Amino acid sequence: MIEFLLPSALAGLGIAFISGPLGSFVVWRKMAYFGDTLAHASLMGLALGFLLDINIYFALTVCCLALAFVLVALQKQKLVATDTLLGILAHSALSLGLIAVSFLDNVRIDLMSYLFGDLLAVTPIDLIYIFSGVLIVCGILCYFWQPLLTTTVNEDLAAVEGHNVELMRLILMILVGLVIAIGMKYVGALIMTSLLIIPAATARRFAQTPEQMAAIASVLGSIAVILGLSMSWHYDTPAGPSVVISAASLFMLAQLYRTKTV
Repeated sequence: MIEFLLPSALAGLGIAFISGPLGSFVVWRKMAYFGDTLAHASLMGLALGFLLDINIYFALTVCCLALAFVLVALQKQKLVATDTLLGILAHSALSLGLIAVSFLDNVRIDLMSYLFGDLLAVTPIDLIYIFSGVLIVCGILCYFWQPLLTTTVNEDLAAVEGHNVELMRLILMILVGLVIAIGMKYVGALIMTSLLIIPAATARRFAQTPEQMAAIASVLGSIAVILGLSMSWHYDTPAGPSVVISAASLFMLAQLYRTKTV
C-alpha cells in the first residue's frame, strides 16, 4: 500500500505546499474566479498540446500564462469589469479547448481524468515535473513576498513606496497559472482551484499574521491530501475529489473556531 500511494502522496503534498501561500493571496485579493478561469484555460492547453504534438506540461503552462497576460492587458483598458472579463475568458478558453479536442481524431483522451484528476497515476517522472515547478514558484514567491503583500494590502501605499503594482499583479497571476498547470493533471482542471482556496480560507480562522496563514494553509492542504488518499484507498473513491471533500470538511470544522482573522 505504501509503495503504491507514495508517489501520489508526494505529488499531492508538493501541490498542497505551494498552494497554501499562493492560495492565501487568492483569498486576500478575492481572485477565486480567476483561478477557475485559468483552470478552464488549462483544458485548452491540454487539447492544443495533443493537437500540436508537444509536451503537455509545456502546453498547459504556456496556455495559462498567456491567459494571465491577456487578462492583465484587458484590465488596463478598463472597458468592462474584471469579473466580466473573467467570465468571457473562462468560457471562451473552455469552448476553444473542446473545439480543439474535436479535431483529435487519432488521439484518445480520457477527459474525465483531466477534468477531475488522476492523483493515483503519478509516476516518478511526474514527480520531477511537479517538484521542479513547486521549487520555481516557491522561489519567486519568497523573493517577491513583501511587495506582493504590500500591494495586496493597499495598492496606493505600495505605489508610494516604489513598488510596481501592475508588475506585482502580473507576477501573482503568472504564479497562479503555473500552479494550476502543475496540478491540473493530478487534481483536475475543475477542482484544482479548490486546493488554492479552501485551505487558505480555513487557515484564516487560526492565523494572526499573513505568514501564519500561508503556513497553516499549507499544513491543512497536506492533511486534506492524506485524508483524501486514505478515503480513496479504503472506499475506492476518486482521489482528486476525495482530497477536495477532505479540505471542505476541515473548513466546516474550522467554522466552530472563532478568532481574529487576517
